[in-house]
Amino acid sequence: MNFPSKLVENAVDQLSSLPGIGRKSALRLVLHILKRDKLSVEKFGNTFIDLINKIEYCKVCYSISESELCEICTNPKRDNEIICIVEDFRVMMAIENTMAYKGVYHILGGLISPIDGIAATDIRIEEIIERIKNKKIKEVIFALSTTMEGDTTNFYLFRRLKEYNIKISSISRGIAIGDELEYADQITLGAAISSRIPYSE
Repeated sequence: MNFPSKLVENAVDQLSSLPGIGRKSALRLVLHILKRDKLSVEKFGNTFIDLINKIEYCKVCYSISESELCEICTNPKRDNEIICIVEDFRVMMAIENTMAYKGVYHILGGLISPIDGIAATDIRIEEIIERIKNKKIKEVIFALSTTMEGDTTNFYLFRRLKEYNIKISSISRGIAIGDELEYADQITLGAAISSRIPYSE
C-alpha cells in the first residue's frame, strides 16, 4: 500500500496495530479523521493521552480506576464481605450491568491455561488469598467463564480456599458450557449470579 504522506502512513500503522483493525480499515479511519475539524481531533487524541496517564488500578480489587481505590470498593452500600472473583474488567462490567449483585470484586487478570503458558502464579490468586486472610469475608463467588480454563481456575481456587471458614459458591450454570461471560445477555447473567450454587469438587 503506497501512501501520499509519511504522516498518513504512520497513522495507519498505529491504528492497524489495534486488534481487529486491518490496514484498509485503518486507512478509512485516518481519512475520516482528516475530514474532522482540528479541535475535535485534538480532543479525540487527548482522551487517549489522559487515559494512559491518569488510569490506575484499584489496590484492593485491581479494577480500572481513577484513584487508588475504585468506586465499588469505596461504596458504603456494597457488601464487603462478599467477593465475586472474575477474570477481567469486562466480566465485572457485564455483572454490574445486571444490577443483581451488591458485593465487591476481585479481578484475577486472566485464567490458568497450561497450553498458553499461564500458571496460577501469573494471575492474582495470592492477592485474593491475602485478602481473605486479612478481611472478614463470608462468601466468595466464582464467576469465571465456563470453559476448560475457567473450570481449571475454579478448581485451583477451591483447593486453595476450602481451608478457610467461608462459603464458596459458583454462578449457576444457566450460562452455557463453553460460553464467554462478557457475551452473555444481561437477563441470563443476572439470573446466574442470583441463583449461584455452592462450589464443590
